[in-house]
Amino acid sequence: MKNHFIIKAQLCAIVMVFLNCGNHPENLANPAPKASVKTEISDLSKYLKTKGISKGALLLLIDKSDKKLYVMHEDKTLKSYPVSLGSTNIADKRMQGDNLTPEGDFLIRAKYPHQSWKYFLWINYPTADSERKHSQAKKAGLIPRNAGIGGEIGIHGVVDGSDYLVSGSIPWTKGCISLKNKDIEEIYEITACQSTTIRIRR
Repeated sequence: MKNHFIIKAQLCAIVMVFLNCGNHPENLANPAPKASVKTEISDLSKYLKTKGISKGALLLLIDKSDKKLYVMHEDKTLKSYPVSLGSTNIADKRMQGDNLTPEGDFLIRAKYPHQSWKYFLWINYPTADSERKHSQAKKAGLIPRNAGIGGEIGIHGVVDGSDYLVSGSIPWTKGCISLKNKDIEEIYEITACQSTTIRIRR
């Protein structure tokens, strides 16, 4: 009888262990991730020259949800910058005047100093993909049939003394991507027309 009781107790203990694991599967299957080490490059221009990385090998990834611009090379993030957009709505641009930032892959068609916004990197919006999405939005009745697609989208700085627009994520542009002036200086230095890829996503 005593042995029978001990066996039952051991069985109960085993069952409780399995029940406990069943209630907390994340503790076994998904252990707490280790903190990632953030290693951003302080002097990006110098780093690229030292490593022999060409401007055409870089990707500028603009994440509208994060409100960040990431400078990337071969899936490695080298540096990130805060950005400000044209609207709190992060949907894809559909037409002229909606103040939304277009999504997709773009190239820089021209870059030049700007009298108000430090520098301007003019991207090649609208692309063929932009035109396709614009046409689909018209057919679906999402925008007026006579709506234009817009243009003159770029990456630029702010009026001197207005970096707070970016640090505060204030939506002040017409669909462009705005950086702090010291940041647009760095981006201007490391990019090339028709070579550096700009990828904008949510």
